[in-house]
Amino acid sequence: MRRRYPVEYIVGAEFKNHQYTNRGANMKKTIAIIGADGKMGSGMALSIARAGYRVLVTDHDQEDLSSLIGRLPLLVGKIRLKVPQADIGIVVEPKEASWEADIVIPTVPYQAQAAVATEIKDVVTGKIVISVVNPLNHTSDNLLTAPTISAAEELAAILPDSNVVKAFNTVFALEFKKPKTNGHSVDVFVAGDNDDAVGQVMVLVKDIGFNPLWAGKLSMSRTLEGMMLLMTSLSRENNSQRPAGWKLLRSAV
Repeated sequence: MRRRYPVEYIVGAEFKNHQYTNRGANMKKTIAIIGADGKMGSGMALSIARAGYRVLVTDHDQEDLSSLIGRLPLLVGKIRLKVPQADIGIVVEPKEASWEADIVIPTVPYQAQAAVATEIKDVVTGKIVISVVNPLNHTSDNLLTAPTISAAEELAAILPDSNVVKAFNTVFALEFKKPKTNGHSVDVFVAGDNDDAVGQVMVLVKDIGFNPLWAGKLSMSRTLEGMMLLMTSLSRENNSQRPAGWKLLRSAV
């Protein structure tokens, strides 16, 4: 039996065998962002800290000392200026940050995903790992993955004991500063095989300011990653420099 989400902001979204709730909403979760010195990671760090979560930031390249002693402290300083109450800290190693976190978000290039996943594998058993990666080639006009698999599914294959959920990959980094376009909250599509993990990620999406929509099982990530390829092409071919996002419009009837 399929039940609708009993919440007003997911109009018509259906979620198999799962009642969407803010379960554990009063408990502050710790979220580790690996690669937080990049555009996507820094945007997410600010949004998630502003939403009241505890945030741990780290770099995926431990040999890049400029990030640890320069960019990450600068990022944390900027976030604390904008959000004085922010609970945010720097952790040197991704594995340590992942061990301490409830949810792990690797905001790293596709080419670095396998190495990062292998490094944290032993400490993310039973935890939620959010795949935000889009496997675009260097010219952003094609996907590096085969049509029969996605970057998210590749991540899940490396982390079989974790709950991998696809989310946030269809939005640009700039949209974390302003999750609304023309007065509408930008949609964030969420896909995963574990109901509870998907529910928790949808709460996070909503807390940040986006509109969460359940897209289906993790295999739907193949389509979601293709959607970002399309969005990138649309922006390029139409010479658009303005932030853009997906919005599912529904008939009033």
